[in-house]
Amino acid sequence: MSPELELQGAIVARLKADAGFQLAAGGRIYDEPPDNAVFPYATIGEAQFVRDDATCVSGGDVFLTMHAWSRAVGYPEVRRVADTISEALHLAPLTLPTNHLVSLLHRTTRAFRDPDGKTSHAVINLVASVHKPIA
Repeated sequence: MSPELELQGAIVARLKADAGFQLAAGGRIYDEPPDNAVFPYATIGEAQFVRDDATCVSGGDVFLTMHAWSRAVGYPEVRRVADTISEALHLAPLTLPTNHLVSLLHRTTRAFRDPDGKTSHAVINLVASVHKPIA
């Protein structure tokens, strides 16, 4: 299974179980939000796997983007959601089905207003190092 897909599953499980994320976003995290999604919520965004094999391991880095969304006035709510995501995931010891997560790091968070003028949006960038032992 691809490291990106395994990481996505582990991240969703971690966030759904995280008390801070439950409080900030009601545990709402989507790959594709429904049309009637209740704000605030988070989505799994783009992922890129950059292979970096070595003699004894196959693996590389997964660059993953997550998004937080809010319709509350100002930025406080979307920043709270983004903060709970970064706190829950930075250095999290996630278990993947076939790959081994070496590290998961929060790199950056950026908050801004979407062009609709009503939606606050935060982009959370993470990088994970994953390996799969060569048999």
